[in-house]
Amino acid sequence: MEDKQQEQAGPSSLIDKTKQQIAEKPSHNASEDEEDEEELTDHIKNGSFVPGPLLSLKEQIEKDKEDESLRRWKEKLLGCLESDLDGQLDPEVKFHSIGILSEDFGEIVTPLPVEENQTGLTLFTLREGSRYQLKLQFSVMHNLVSGLTYSNTVWKGGFQVDQSKGMLGTFAPQKEPYVYALKEDTTPSGALARGVYSAKLKFEDDDKRCHMELKYLFEIKKSG
Repeated sequence: MEDKQQEQAGPSSLIDKTKQQIAEKPSHNASEDEEDEEELTDHIKNGSFVPGPLLSLKEQIEKDKEDESLRRWKEKLLGCLESDLDGQLDPEVKFHSIGILSEDFGEIVTPLPVEENQTGLTLFTLREGSRYQLKLQFSVMHNLVSGLTYSNTVWKGGFQVDQSKGMLGTFAPQKEPYVYALKEDTTPSGALARGVYSAKLKFEDDDKRCHMELKYLFEIKKSG
């Protein structure tokens, strides 16, 4: 009967019991810490570790609401207040604008989402051989967005001519929007490089949720 009760308790109970035993010890040395860590690691390796359910940020903060100092520490760490959260589990990334930074003209900012009457229009024009950067302003809502990445694919005359990818990182909800500049790039040079290009900029997180897909046009003109 005792063995059956232990089986029903599951690995999460064992972890809680281990944590309780550690907390009850008046003092312990590094070797004891290593033993506790090894015990937990063994359960993970043996497949007996069952992770807890995914929680919203609101639920995570509320778990320690009786500990005011810990709650404030979590809010400071996450960059948001409990009152700002609605308990929604899935994160949402809202893009406010896309900007182009160039030595040719400084900065051009286009509000997002792009209006229907702007679809198919050239958002910016660059000289051949000029350096430029794309800059995004966005907000994160509801929960942490983990592993936010981007891909920017470029076509000319129906053929793919370039593709760049990169990692933005992990972002927590906060009141102020994030501003992020993608890595600097240089436009190609030569007669064949001039003309109008089509592009698609896409943002996904590590759960493969697509937070934005923007199709746009730009033009490269002769230098001078």
